Amino acid sequence: MTTASQGPRQSSALPSSQSKPSAAKSPQTFGFLLLDNFTLMSLSSVIEPLRMANQLAGRELYRWYTISHDGCLVTASDGLRVTPDAGFQTPLNLDTVIVCGGVAPQRSVQREHTYWLQTQARQSRRIGSVCTGSWALAKAGLLDGYETSTHWESMAAMQESYPRVALSSRLFSIDRDRVTASGGTAPLDMMLHLIALDHGRELSASISEMFIYDRVRGDQDLQRVPLKHVLGTTQPKLLEIVALMEANHEEPISLDELANYVDVSRRQLERLFQKYLHCSPSRYYLKLRLTRARQLLKQTAMSIIEVASACGFVSTPHFSKCYREYFGMPPRDERQGIGSRQARQVFAAGPEGAFTSLQSEGVSLEPVSSAVLALTQAQGEPTYASVPL
Repeated sequence: MTTASQGPRQSSALPSSQSKPSAAKSPQTFGFLLLDNFTLMSLSSVIEPLRMANQLAGRELYRWYTISHDGCLVTASDGLRVTPDAGFQTPLNLDTVIVCGGVAPQRSVQREHTYWLQTQARQSRRIGSVCTGSWALAKAGLLDGYETSTHWESMAAMQESYPRVALSSRLFSIDRDRVTASGGTAPLDMMLHLIALDHGRELSASISEMFIYDRVRGDQDLQRVPLKHVLGTTQPKLLEIVALMEANHEEPISLDELANYVDVSRRQLERLFQKYLHCSPSRYYLKLRLTRARQLLKQTAMSIIEVASACGFVSTPHFSKCYREYFGMPPRDERQGIGSRQARQVFAAGPEGAFTSLQSEGVSLEPVSSAVLALTQAQGEPTYASVPL
């Protein structure tokens, strides 16, 4: 699914000089745009490295603000509510804007988000995303021709909806002034990488030690554990067959053709799948196609007929039958959200909080960054200023 980006990709190598920034240099300022149902883990993974960088350096290298379109409470995917520091009308002098996405980003991204992001890009700010926040950037046209990482669940939908985006299966991608990461802890790896570029390996390594993060992954690491890591290197033919299956959803290759491609018999092919993947090759192929179909149903506006065709089913009734047998519901129910609708209603019916605007009446003041409070609290920690810069 990886495609080449347009234009030169920014080198991820650390500068050989490892030069340190001047102590008088202003802190880099990050703005984290929170979409409804954003994942709290991804938000923590981008903010915590910045907090720890300040603590270990003993000064404010970074500051950050959380942002929503109206400055009001935003609900995370786990139901926790976050009060942002600012709204779109709050004047902020940002260096980098990161969109934090989560569940169903296509429903969370509004016109106000795309317009604001386009404005930030016109002001030459570095733009990025974590988890499914890349959906907002793609919708704003800010990822065309850029290598982009997003959560693997959204890759199929983004590929269909935004074909000009150069999607990558890497944990994170740095392409010129775009920085994008997939979900979970991948944003932590991206931030450690960026901090190393800014302030050297020693600080980045010290942060990972504080977080008991044994292995910092690079931008060449992939999101999902590849099948070769499960099987090892002893079954190259099986790995090649699975790769062919994954690359051919719309026009499935027959099992005889797959066997010929890798120079094994049909019987050998079936034995390999039964021994190592515990199912027949046709069942495994069907699972791949149905999983992709589910992603398209849940994340795009493609019709059921279009989804069936994109996943290699010659007729909609046959697709519906296979889908029901595998997932326990027909594609139409999946599209309408039956089964999850009740959970969404309960989720939306939480108590109404008191929404507080961060702008004073008639006065536009930049809010105080949480970095200042965190750095003040950290002064009593034994690691405070333990990494000289």
